[in-house]
Amino acid sequence: MTMTHYMSLLADNQPWNLIFFMAIPVIFAETITVTEFFILFTKKLNGPLRAFNRVCSILAGLYFTGIFLYLFPTAFVPLTVNGEWHTWVDVVAVGFYLSGVLFLLPLALLDLGLIARKRTEEDKLKLHFLLVSGFLVVAHIAMIFGMINPEIISGMAGMNH
Repeated sequence: MTMTHYMSLLADNQPWNLIFFMAIPVIFAETITVTEFFILFTKKLNGPLRAFNRVCSILAGLYFTGIFLYLFPTAFVPLTVNGEWHTWVDVVAVGFYLSGVLFLLPLALLDLGLIARKRTEEDKLKLHFLLVSGFLVVAHIAMIFGMINPEIISGMAGMNH
């Protein structure tokens, strides 16, 4: 069976790639989401839980930005330039995975106080929730498409396999 490059990345160098590229970012996002629910339901916009949520958000954003800066030039660009994608499914899986930076980096910047400075705490929390939700959506789309066997999908014009 041919795997998407996303799944190949996770399967290589077991268990480290799985931990570094999937487990850590997803565990951060799920931790942020769960703590966010508690913050929203209790309406405690300050305190230890919110501080923990902020630390997780900053670490997740910086960590995933590092992943993006590593994988974009070493995987995405060469696969594109060399026409090595395993059908459109592969492009979707890798593309959606890498697009997680569009949600996690702003999340970190928000909690570092570098963006949305003039918004109210409630508005910042809404934006925070939307960003972490957006990451979870694109991460799950990447996972779903990443698990598809590209051999069962008809090839895209100009792509190998």
